[in-house]
Amino acid sequence: MRSDDDALLAEQLAYYRAAAAEYDRPYAELEELQRLLTVVDDLPVSGDVLELACGTGQWTPELAARARSVTAVDAAAEVLAIARARTPFPHVQFLQADLFEWQPSRRYDTVFFAFWLSHVPPTRLSDFWNTIAAMLAPGGKVIFIDDGPAAAASEEGVTDGPVPTVLRQLDDGSRYRIVKVFHDVRTLADDLSALGWTVRVRALGGNIIGIAEPPASPA
Repeated sequence: MRSDDDALLAEQLAYYRAAAAEYDRPYAELEELQRLLTVVDDLPVSGDVLELACGTGQWTPELAARARSVTAVDAAAEVLAIARARTPFPHVQFLQADLFEWQPSRRYDTVFFAFWLSHVPPTRLSDFWNTIAAMLAPGGKVIFIDDGPAAAASEEGVTDGPVPTVLRQLDDGSRYRIVKVFHDVRTLADDLSALGWTVRVRALGGNIIGIAEPPASPA
């Protein structure tokens, strides 16, 4: 199964590298996404913030306005170039790294990721959350935003199974499979609770928003 995950994740990364120039289009076209960006105002973002899968940096300025520092990480150099131009703040640092392999040299007060959790294969979910727990400073929190189950209706080539996928097509006609898990609020809360996390997950329109605190010690 892990080898299947590796192939899908490589294709997923290739998609986001190739899609860099098209990445921001939904944020410009969809009012729901524009409104969603303002949700950060009501979330407990503070201190030193780690943003995982920052993409082109749509969320990074919102985080930077509330943080002492932001470290924004993504695996695709093409989207990072856009993010750097969008957020030229001295307290924001951008890093290119594989999020399934990278280990930070320090801990953070807030770990934030938007539309990334749905790209983590279910087979890696437990390891992913254990890794996140090790990134948090004492008293730290995870904040995440993602698509809910209703978003599946707008995707093409939806497949279920051990590693759910969808099919994405770019302007040049190229097509890529990416991992896409449409997490249900209750199931996700139950899964994280089973891993020892204290979590609040709620639906907002077609999206989910979660705030999670780690187990007393990482599993």
